[in-house]
Parts: sequence; structure tokens; C-alpha cells
Amino acid sequence: MVPRLLVYTRTSDYRHDSIPAAVAAVRALDDLEVDHSEDPAVFESPLHRYAAVVFLSTSGEVLTPAGRERLAAYVEGGGGFAGVHAAACTEYDWPYYGALLGARFDRHPDLQPGRAVVEDRAHPATRHLPAVWDFTDEWYDFRTNPRDRVRVLMSADESSYEGGGMGADHPLAWCREQGAGRVFYTALGHTAEAYASPEFREHLRGGIGWAGRTLTGP
Repeated sequence: MVPRLLVYTRTSDYRHDSIPAAVAAVRALDDLEVDHSEDPAVFESPLHRYAAVVFLSTSGEVLTPAGRERLAAYVEGGGGFAGVHAAACTEYDWPYYGALLGARFDRHPDLQPGRAVVEDRAHPATRHLPAVWDFTDEWYDFRTNPRDRVRVLMSADESSYEGGGMGADHPLAWCREQGAGRVFYTALGHTAEAYASPEFREHLRGGIGWAGRTLTGP
């Protein structure tokens, strides 16, 4: 059976123009079926049929109380969760979500080119990337550094762009375990052009596949 993803793009705060391109990019990933929704009622039904749930540039409060319970039970029971870009700007009023993701968005400088440094070459999300990856994005800062709570896959080189606020240790993409489930997050993905990048699409495929256990990798 082909693995199925739930891609969720509901926004109640800032809405990224790149969302249609982002959804199309995930739909184009190999060997996956995708259900896309912006209806919070989708979380009021069992989620066990999904290999992973993907919050793709969601923002603000996007779940009902029942949806929060369903999502937490799904991950704790072994489901996969992947957050992309503004997923870190989501569900600020739900402490579990902040712990699940690993960190919450704080601020970002202007959109600009910069360098991402790959720290973990074994993970499916980063094993295809060069040691230093040139990319254009918003280079999110986070309210806290998640390093002691996550497995950092990639970090931002703040010397390569203007306006970074976290300093020399600036995680950018990571993964972690939550209960019996797996979680992947990448801060990249602001622009529609990002989703046309083969390297970025493979970054997403590897991270989502690791979270949903559809790809092998430590």
C-alpha cells in the first residue's frame, strides 16, 4: 500500500503565498499519496491511516480542542509529524505543540541569500546536500535554542547574511522522537521558488519520510 500523508495548511495569522507551490511539491514526491486540507475537522477523525501529518506553513491557532487531542494521541502512538517553515508560528496557546516541534518562531531578518551548514550527513533529509548549502530564505530565529532537545541536522551560518539573532549556534532543521512517534522540522521554505529546488524537495522527502518511517535512515 502506498503511504499516505495528511498535508495541513490552515492559517489564522500570516499566510504564505508559497503554500500552493509547497503543496504541489509534496504531491510530486515519489511513492506518496497526499490528502490536503485546511479544515480543522480533519483532525476529529482517526489519523492512523497516515504515515505522517505535515503542517506546511500553518500559522496561528489552527486546531480545535478535539483536534489537539487527536494529533497528540497520534504522535504518541507512533505517528509521524513534520513541520515546514511557519509551522513554528503555530498553536502558541498549546504548550504540547511547542514541545513537540522543539522550538517556536521568534523573528526573522529580510529574505536574503545565506548559507546552511549540514551537521548530520547520515539523515535522509540532509545526506544528499553539500556540507555548506547556499539558499535564499528568511533564516528564522527561535525563542529558545532547541539543541539540547533535538537532533540538529542543519544550522544557519549567521556570518553569511544580515540580521541573524541567535549567534554562532543557530539550528535550522532537526528531528526528534515524541512518545513512540517521530518529528521532523525545517525552518526553510518561505518562497515558492524554494519548492522548485530539487535539493529542497529531497530535503522535504527525506524529513517527511523519516518521520513517517517510509524511508530508511538512522
